[in-house]
Amino acid sequence: MNISNTIAKLIMDMLEADGGSAEMQRNELAQLVGCVPSQINYVISSRFTPEQGYIVESRRGGGGYIRITRAAYTTPGDMVMHLLNHIGTAIDEKTARAHIINLAGRDIISNKMAKIMLAAVSDNCYRNLNQPVRDTVRASVFKQMLLQVINS
Repeated sequence: MNISNTIAKLIMDMLEADGGSAEMQRNELAQLVGCVPSQINYVISSRFTPEQGYIVESRRGGGGYIRITRAAYTTPGDMVMHLLNHIGTAIDEKTARAHIINLAGRDIISNKMAKIMLAAVSDNCYRNLNQPVRDTVRASVFKQMLLQVINS
């Protein structure tokens, strides 16, 4: 297992043990894992993003900390509505993929539905469109799919 996976697993274990929220010090975590603090930053910024359903708070300095909280929604519909309200007029493939994987990970959509949605937001579908138009059309299609998730 590579160091990034080890760090991510350790943070996930902390989140599970603490009921969806964990607070840690970057330097202490780096010493525990045997890496540099910037590796902790990389893992947090790439694997614990809002698109993946996490809220990250950070305070630097001697008493600094990182607090990661799994976003809590009262119903699956609340999560989908939150997503709909935050997509905006354009979305890139990477961000749409992260949202879909998060929805499947929380069992809001099935794995089969996730695969269909991933295909529908892929750059392959929009390769004949220039980038700004591609992201605008993808956002519109993604929003329509999310509306169907709410209505089903």
